[in-house]
Amino acid sequence: MSIDPLRSPAMAWGPASSFTAGLAFPRVARVRQRVDSTSIADPHGHVLDSVFRKLAHLDLSGKRIGVTVGSRGISHLTAIVRGVVDGLRARGADPYIVPAMGSHGGATAEGQTEVMAGYGVTEASVGAPVRATMDVVEVGRTDREVPVYLDRHVWESDGVVVVNRVKAHTAFKASIESGLCKMLAVGLGKQRGAETMHRAGLARTIPEAAAVSLASGKVLLGVAIVENAADLPMRIEVVGPDDFHETDRTMLVASNAVLPRIPFDHADVLVLDWIGKDLSGSGMDPNVIGMWRRLGGERLPDYRRIVVRDVTDESRGNAIGIGWADVTTAHLVGRIDYAAMYMNCLTANAPDVARVPMTMPTDREAIGIAIRTSGGAASPDAVRLVRAHSTLRLDEMLVSEALLPEARANERLEVIGDPEAMRFDDAGTLLGTVSTQH
Repeated sequence: MSIDPLRSPAMAWGPASSFTAGLAFPRVARVRQRVDSTSIADPHGHVLDSVFRKLAHLDLSGKRIGVTVGSRGISHLTAIVRGVVDGLRARGADPYIVPAMGSHGGATAEGQTEVMAGYGVTEASVGAPVRATMDVVEVGRTDREVPVYLDRHVWESDGVVVVNRVKAHTAFKASIESGLCKMLAVGLGKQRGAETMHRAGLARTIPEAAAVSLASGKVLLGVAIVENAADLPMRIEVVGPDDFHETDRTMLVASNAVLPRIPFDHADVLVLDWIGKDLSGSGMDPNVIGMWRRLGGERLPDYRRIVVRDVTDESRGNAIGIGWADVTTAHLVGRIDYAAMYMNCLTANAPDVARVPMTMPTDREAIGIAIRTSGGAASPDAVRLVRAHSTLRLDEMLVSEALLPEARANERLEVIGDPEAMRFDDAGTLLGTVSTQH
């Protein structure tokens, strides 16, 4: 299915317009955050050894065991998945890869396989075949009669190893958020299961549904990952099915302690170079831009205007989260796959995150409009502006001169360059890069 967007007036404008004529942009300087850089040097070896030892009591000769891969861009994902595959094979099992990503990839088996390939996970890279399907089996119901679904290939196999990163969810707060239990309840439930979980209420239903799936006897192990603020694996735990819930709880606490943040509570303009499903389940993480944008409540942190410039290739046109931006670019809007984005939003019961904001023909116009409407246009010296790669990669940022006194007073920040003019090419595209990661 193909859905064409309504033609925006921004598409017909030239490279410049009168909306920001004469507007002066603030100068910006590069700052670096000092973050916990603890990481696992050899994720493949670590996981292989842990899986091998954890399965010492089982005879898995000839057993068909699935290994899940989700829709998030987990660091060293290929090495981690290959470690699970090699550990299983060392115990005699016959492993295969199963996409576990709800409705993502356009809610098709082919699309989900392509999402995995975009992260580098293929039969050639991990040494195991991919078996993708959107077919599910109902494995039971919660105490509230919510049906729980499981990927048909997993149901018909001898077991599954659940691999997922543990971190804060973008839609709710609870003791169990995004992790092993969510991968079971939502990811392996495919589109049907994901929609059911969202409609029943994620915070309560994820742990309840995970318990039902665990009781089916199909779950062999869980591989829980916590990444540091530099987006690298700092802790990987391989646990049995009885430990899924407690592992999610304890590792969520560890993840929250190193969650990357923008180190300013207030700014006039936040410019994000990228949004995307590989960066956050919601395109951009409301834990970073302000959870009030999704759940209401206290307006903190408060970034008065948000500009998003582009969507990652890995998202395959799914620009979910764009609805939280105030201004975007014609370039980004032209890359949207509306069918994929709408399917994701409908499954998550969150149509607001697909609303396309004010669309400008160039980066220069988009950022200029944000400055003009933020109240900071009177003087470029007073504009509090932050430019970041995304809500995931916040190791380095460009900040305006108005924020430099706060930056210099923050012991976690290092100002590593002198203020320079924001540079645009003749087409109005913002030049330069922000993050040094990846």
